Amino acid sequence: MAQTTKRSINELLVSLFNHVMDMEGRAVITEEYRDITNNDMHIIEAIGVEEPRNMSVIAHRLSVTVSTLTINMNGLEKKGYIRRERSSEDKRVVYVILTEKGRKAFYHHRDFHKKMIRAIVKDLSEEETEILYRCLVNLNGFLESEAGEK
Repeated sequence: MAQTTKRSINELLVSLFNHVMDMEGRAVITEEYRDITNNDMHIIEAIGVEEPRNMSVIAHRLSVTVSTLTINMNGLEKKGYIRRERSSEDKRVVYVILTEKGRKAFYHHRDFHKKMIRAIVKDLSEEETEILYRCLVNLNGFLESEAGEK
């Protein structure tokens, strides 16, 4: 691959990252959700709407420490997006559950990502979509390995 192509890929990745972060912030943090940050929205996404998750699982999904996450959870709980429940089997375990307000925020955030994915793959064939997927898996693997080395 030519050096100019590699440079162009790098510039495109940097530009995409910046655009996604900026656009997501504007699309997701609307008037209704002005009391939380984009980071809070990603925590809500990590909590999810399936079964309740404990703090360790959520922290792992976000690649942060439980103590870092606790600070954010306190704010989300105060604002009515989450509630915490002790496990009936093991009182040491605390589960985090989205409230109705939190579930609404979750679906709002998810809808933004669905629109983004539709826009990305709309003109791609099945084969091209698979190639894009493999490229993103490779990129993610690189980023995870670099993060693990620090």
